[in-house]
Amino acid sequence: MQLVVFMLGAEEYALPIHQVQEIIRYREPRRVAGNGSIRGVINLRSRIIPVCDLAGHLAAASSAAPEDAKIVIIDAGGVGAGLMVDGVNEVMSVEEDRIERDATARNDILTGIAKVDDRLIILIDPVGLLADLGIAALAAAAA
Repeated sequence: MQLVVFMLGAEEYALPIHQVQEIIRYREPRRVAGNGSIRGVINLRSRIIPVCDLAGHLAAASSAAPEDAKIVIIDAGGVGAGLMVDGVNEVMSVEEDRIERDATARNDILTGIAKVDDRLIILIDPVGLLADLGIAALAAAAA
């Protein structure tokens, strides 16, 4: 499995690479009313992309100043969103036998933990995350 590994505070998280469209420098989203985890929206090449404060949504620590942060643009089932992260570390391959699937409490969002040497990398399900944020429902209503 190919993963994009990123940081939230001192913790490592990952997304499946096939659902990551691109990684951009942080830019302040335009505020909109709605879910507390949605920081606002950005215009990315004529597409309006909601931006999620991922650390806030997962109750994780965040240490990056906005000028050092990144936005990971994901596409989950045709629905796009941006995830604010502290930094992107690497793209890596992880064998399926190195992933503990039942180790997370939030199986709708967190799908497992990859054990790579002495690192524990928390795996995020983009479809589950967007559903939990209500972004998938908003996209369906707009269609």
